[in-house]
Amino acid sequence: MPNTRMVGAAVAALSAALLATTATAVLARPAVDPLPGIAKNQANFQPPYRAPGKINSGTWTALKNPTASFPDTPQLLTDGTVVMHDGCTANWFRLTPDSKGSYANGKWTKTASMPSNYQPLYFASQVLSDGRLIVNGGEYNACQNVHTTLGALYDPVQDKWTAVSPPSGWSTIGDAQSSVLPDGTYMLANCCTKDAALASINGNNVTWNILLGTATGKADSYNEEGWTALPDGTMLTVDANRDLGTQNDVEIFTPNNNKWTAAGKTAQSLVHASSHELGPAPLLPSGFVLQVGATGNNDVYDPLSGKWKAAPQFKVNGGAVTAGDGPAVVLPNGHALVQVSPNSGCGTPPFCAPSHFFEAAVTSLDKVSVKQVNEPASASSQASYEGRLIMLPSGQALWTSDVGDVELYTPKGRAKAAWKPTITSVPSTLTRGSNNNAVQGTQFNGLSEGGYYGDDTQTATNFPLVRITNTSTKNVCYARTHDFSSRGISAKGAAGTAQFDVPNSCDAGASSLEVVVNGIASAASPVTVN
Repeated sequence: MPNTRMVGAAVAALSAALLATTATAVLARPAVDPLPGIAKNQANFQPPYRAPGKINSGTWTALKNPTASFPDTPQLLTDGTVVMHDGCTANWFRLTPDSKGSYANGKWTKTASMPSNYQPLYFASQVLSDGRLIVNGGEYNACQNVHTTLGALYDPVQDKWTAVSPPSGWSTIGDAQSSVLPDGTYMLANCCTKDAALASINGNNVTWNILLGTATGKADSYNEEGWTALPDGTMLTVDANRDLGTQNDVEIFTPNNNKWTAAGKTAQSLVHASSHELGPAPLLPSGFVLQVGATGNNDVYDPLSGKWKAAPQFKVNGGAVTAGDGPAVVLPNGHALVQVSPNSGCGTPPFCAPSHFFEAAVTSLDKVSVKQVNEPASASSQASYEGRLIMLPSGQALWTSDVGDVELYTPKGRAKAAWKPTITSVPSTLTRGSNNNAVQGTQFNGLSEGGYYGDDTQTATNFPLVRITNTSTKNVCYARTHDFSSRGISAKGAAGTAQFDVPNSCDAGASSLEVVVNGIASAASPVTVN
């Protein structure tokens, strides 16, 4: 059902002017994404699609316990729990799996709240290498369209939020992109200019090194663009604010010199011209990027050759469905699960219902397959932008929906052996309550970031978790990991290290320990927990 409490605010917000398509450093207020659940983007209820037997679809499972009234962005913390924002409020809720590691049967508890004046929607957020969570900006604050510069830093051990000041001179952050660079530095964009900033975080003190667009060479505003980390440590974006013709311009960011450089053009038009919206661009374990368009077109990018090629459309009843903002997640089987919906036929294009779900597989520029898969119960009541997807260590994708639905997608298939992390060194004896235990191995950052969206949300999970399963009781506990040697996408076989803290809640006795990244587990190492 729609969130009727937000209809009035949405109608007012939607009267704002559309983005001016200039390449100046400071732009007019960007096009406004609609608030969730507004009447204009709704469709008549339809039963959720069920794939025919010949399609190897995954299954959806509703969580056993109730959640927040307005499920917004989720983030996977390094202790295996999930925190989820309650949209347009200062509230967050924490999902803890049960003793067998089940998230479907997990329990939600309310965390500490952010500063009371910070109640965002469509914001930047990342889990840092020390295990804390940083949140910045918001296209809305308390459901008012203001492109806020507020921010906060969450310590999950102390269950405490600390306010974070914006970069000096910034009047907007809004629905900004963010990323954790390979060296662990947090990078944040300004939604409405060509400027970005790098954070230096010391305790609760956050200072900013501003990257002016004039210095980085950014060709257009960051508004509505997405960032995709690539295996060589660079970052890909498709420009959403210039040359919106038959192809779109592409830029690559190099952290070593903080420069954006031109990188050719997409094969087709992917950016929705009037709204400047674009879909997610997941990097798959095959090494290829699938850029989902908001026009009905999709492209595939090969980072090694720099070439783009048209990919199959997502089609429902013969018509293409798109992502004018929308989530994707890379499944352990190597496919991308993508939420899409029509970009026309409602009062707020491209934000139209109903939603549909596809799995896409890319093995080369010339070999791309897409298949429509099962849908969650509420798919018909929302547009793609209202969903979020994040990968859990169980190998399931957690889907949150602004209209109130939270479900798990359990895919078919499994990860290839070459995609798995490996453990080369871990203590054979662990003590409950001990901190800073070391684990070494390979591919601790996975072969993708895990979760993707357009510009409004980040759900990266490319960091190692440590899961301990007691041999006798089969009870599962997660050790809190931190101090990762890298946050870049792993080159195949790349060495990595991390530290972990063993909770007192772990069962004592003979156990097995796994490193899990992006829902893919290593082979188990035997350990004894005292």
